[in-house]
Amino acid sequence: MLALLMGGLGLIVGSFLGLVSLRLPRGEDIVVSRSRCGGCGRPLKPWRMIPVVSWALSRGKCGDCGAVIPLRYPLIELASGAVGVWAALCFPDPAWALAGAVLGWQLLLIAVIDAEHFWLPDALTLPLFLSGLFAAVALDPANVQSGLQWSLIGPLKTPLIGAAAGFGGLWLLAFLYKRLRGRDGLGGGDPFLLGAIGAWVGWMGLPSVLLWASLTGLSLVAAKLVLRRPVASTDRLPFGVFLAVGAWLTWLYGPLGLGFGA
Repeated sequence: MLALLMGGLGLIVGSFLGLVSLRLPRGEDIVVSRSRCGGCGRPLKPWRMIPVVSWALSRGKCGDCGAVIPLRYPLIELASGAVGVWAALCFPDPAWALAGAVLGWQLLLIAVIDAEHFWLPDALTLPLFLSGLFAAVALDPANVQSGLQWSLIGPLKTPLIGAAAGFGGLWLLAFLYKRLRGRDGLGGGDPFLLGAIGAWVGWMGLPSVLLWASLTGLSLVAAKLVLRRPVASTDRLPFGVFLAVGAWLTWLYGPLGLGFGA
C-alpha cells in the first residue's frame, strides 16, 4: 500500500518537476503562471494535466492545436513515480520512505536540468542541502522518540561535516585540475551539488557517491563506443547527473564496503 501511495504521489510530483525543469532555465515564473500549450499558448484544462494518462489519451498532442507534447513530460512523471515506489520498497517506515523520495525527486530535477543545459542552479542545490539537514534532525532516533523537542547539535554534526567534505574535496580537485591542465575539468556547480549530497549521506557516504558516479559516467562512454559514436577527451559530460545517481543509490543502500570509517 505504501508503495502505491508513494508511486501516485510521485506521478503528481513528476508533473511539477517537468514544469520546473522547463521554466527554471528560461527564468520564467514557476508557481503563479498556469500551465500552457507550448504551441498555441492556451492554458491547459485540469483534465489535460493528469500525469501520464492525459498524454497517452491525447496521443501526445495538444487537444486544441494539435502541437506535439514532448515525450520528456510523461518520462519525467514516470521516473518520479518510480522514485516514490523504489523509496517505499527500500524503507517500510513511511517517514524514511518519504525522506528518500524527497531526495530522489530533487535529484531527478537536478539531473534533468543538468542533462539538458549543463547547469546546476543554486536554486536547487541549496534546498537539497537544507532538506538534508532537516532530514538528519527529523529522522534522528532520539528526536523521533522525544516528539517535537528536537536536539540539533548531535544530528547536524554528520551532515555538516559531509557537506563541507563534499564541497571542499571537489572544489580542490577542480582547482588542481585547472592549475595542471589550464582548463576547467568540472562545472562550477558540481562542488555545491556534492556538498548538498554530503548533507544527506555524510562524509562516509561520499566515496560511494563518487564511485557510483564514475561507474555511471564510464557506462555512458562505453555505450557510446559500442554504438560507434565519437568520443573525445574534450566532450562535455553532465557530471551532475552521475552524482545524482550516486547519491540516490548510496542513500538507498548505504555506503559500499570501501574500508572508510569504522
